[in-house]
Amino acid sequence: MGKGIAFKDGLKKWSEKTGENASEATVVKLNGWIPAIDKLDASLATLAKCEKLSFSTNMIDKLTNLNTLPEVKIFSVGRNNLKSLNGIEGLSETLEELWASYNNVDKLKAVASLKNLRVFYLSNNNLKDINELKHLAELPKLEDLVLKGCPVETILGENYRLKVSEILPQLKKLDGTSLISSEPTVET
Repeated sequence: MGKGIAFKDGLKKWSEKTGENASEATVVKLNGWIPAIDKLDASLATLAKCEKLSFSTNMIDKLTNLNTLPEVKIFSVGRNNLKSLNGIEGLSETLEELWASYNNVDKLKAVASLKNLRVFYLSNNNLKDINELKHLAELPKLEDLVLKGCPVETILGENYRLKVSEILPQLKKLDGTSLISSEPTVET
């Protein structure tokens, strides 16, 4: 596979393709770029109004310069080469949804800073240690979590849903299925 490109080059191509001004755009999708984006750089700062930013299906292996994004609420980095989510703290004030499936993430400490996070998609990563989920217990608004395909699911076996819901009582949905049991109806 050839060498990837920096974010600034991908953003330039995106602007040419869409005709949009990056500094005014609220949604920026740089998914599946050829050549793939492999580096986030300081030019992220040009996305001053961006609320939804997507880099899925690229070759990004490190999250950098995210603190220059003042408005991002939804961030998608699925299908990249991330081994860590370090750097995500740069979005701690605004991020509500993090889509990071199909990477190699096995630690979640960095995510604990995302106090407004409601949705976290982490399926098909390398999460093995159930104790890593304790970092997510610090997120009062987290209600929708996807861990399907992570080793922790297999390791816990049939106790998986119960254990995750014990650690994260604020969750309403796990792997797309409700954790809220419906009350039995009483017939009169």
